[in-house]
Amino acid sequence: MSQSQPASMEELKDFCLRQLGYPVVQINVDDVQVNDAVELAFEYWNEFHFNGTERTYFKHLMTEEDIAHQYVVVPDALVGATRIFPVGGSNMAMSFFDLRYQLRLNDLWDLSSTSYTNYEMTMQHLATLDLLFSGQQPVRFNRLTNKFFIDWDWNNDIYPGQYIVIEGYIVTDPVAYTRVWNDRMLKKLATAYIKKQWGNNMKKFGGMQLPGGITMNGQQIFDEAVAEIKEVEDYIENTYQAPPTFLVG
Repeated sequence: MSQSQPASMEELKDFCLRQLGYPVVQINVDDVQVNDAVELAFEYWNEFHFNGTERTYFKHLMTEEDIAHQYVVVPDALVGATRIFPVGGSNMAMSFFDLRYQLRLNDLWDLSSTSYTNYEMTMQHLATLDLLFSGQQPVRFNRLTNKFFIDWDWNNDIYPGQYIVIEGYIVTDPVAYTRVWNDRMLKKLATAYIKKQWGNNMKKFGGMQLPGGITMNGQQIFDEAVAEIKEVEDYIENTYQAPPTFLVG
């Protein structure tokens, strides 16, 4: 792959340093500081760029411990949660009394000769009634505790052995998907963060004159980087941010 198309964090770091002038210009930033700057840029990109997260569905088997605690512990990778889908359990007899099951059993016995228009209209009507009278199941989630709270009657609405499916969002894994490191906005943001650290390091030597009459101006580098960071972050939020349709802890 081309050097201008990084496929790892190390390649992204090298790309950013070259954008700042290395090796022609000495970039006075320690490698640890470069790592910190890239990680900060990556965290911001993950949080605000729609490619930074991906939708997922987490299946969970309810236990007596879950019901006693009245919350579900979810994996660390889950950073947002939208809703739940109760999908039942081992008690299949309950499905025989479900209206959707009866509609399929009696009306859709042969899809090749039966129109599904009435069925679809009926299901939409039932969904509208359910939304009007019941609404969506309220949920609460905090990514720092990994606790997913569901505001229902834990003693009657759910039982041990039943499954629920949680719709949520996970961080796009840069190890599995190396094209993350080549994202145009991430490269711009990481370069600006490194430049800011470079200017911050050089501010202490402001006004110092080097051999040849060159005067160091770390404050200017720092100010330019701050302006570039704001420009890139504003552009990401205004152009690439997904609509706020899920809860993030």
